[in-house]
Amino acid sequence: MTPADPDHAIRVRHVRKVFGAQTVLDDINLDVKRGETMVIMGGSGSGKSTLLRCVIGSHAINAGSIELLGKTITGMREEQLNEVRKRFGILFQSGALFNSMTIAQNVALPLREHTDLDPEIIDIQVKIKLELVGLREHADKFPAQISGGMKKRAGLARALALDPQILFYDEPSAGLDPVTSAQIDQLIVALSRQLGVTSVVVTHEMDSAFTIADRMAMLDKGRILAVESREWFESLRDLDDEAAASRSESERLIRQFLRGDADGPLTDRRSADGYEIDLFGPKTVGVTTTPSVESTRG
Repeated sequence: MTPADPDHAIRVRHVRKVFGAQTVLDDINLDVKRGETMVIMGGSGSGKSTLLRCVIGSHAINAGSIELLGKTITGMREEQLNEVRKRFGILFQSGALFNSMTIAQNVALPLREHTDLDPEIIDIQVKIKLELVGLREHADKFPAQISGGMKKRAGLARALALDPQILFYDEPSAGLDPVTSAQIDQLIVALSRQLGVTSVVVTHEMDSAFTIADRMAMLDKGRILAVESREWFESLRDLDDEAAASRSESERLIRQFLRGDADGPLTDRRSADGYEIDLFGPKTVGVTTTPSVESTRG
């Protein structure tokens, strides 16, 4: 087993995750340094959300090991894992607020469940956390009374309730307009600087990724193609077509994803992924895939 590393908040080693006959994560290796913001990106179905769920202990892995804050969580009993979970916070896509509780009550919940603090101290802590995300004046509102962006910020305040050392964000900009998305990005950056927390952000929003990241990891079909600095990804994104042509297929694939280009290795691969077989089935003797109706145009 790899010894604990005080310089890293998260260490993922040779992780494999299988659902039925499908391998979703294949030999994943990833280190996240303490205090940095790591962005995990990739297309739909690339495995990024599954990786997040494995790292927080929601999914058991089939092979490999995961270490959080010096503790190997692989194979931990649930009560042990719950103690580790108190040291990190999670912002879910929807905010995951309880609709029957006010914003303040949502933020207070982890403190009431996991600490012995007096109610007066909890109220002070809730006000501090809501002030950090700019929602203190909305403390007595219910989730149905606030906007989507405010729900995200309220969810972030709750994630901060226990003063976590790591914050996990699952698609924090999903479903938000560009202005609100930019505000969430700035909040993530500000919290990282003010609190010194380690942040792991799963996203496919490239504007957000380049705004918040210190380093970035690109997943494709359950494998990591690259883990590099934001500057490395920026330089790859900004290559002209002639310079990009000489790069490896993986780098050209990453570049297409970063730029959102319609043509490139990603779309070429999709075109070659057995569309004809999917439509007509495997070709056998005596079976033709030509249309049964001939065109009448001359």
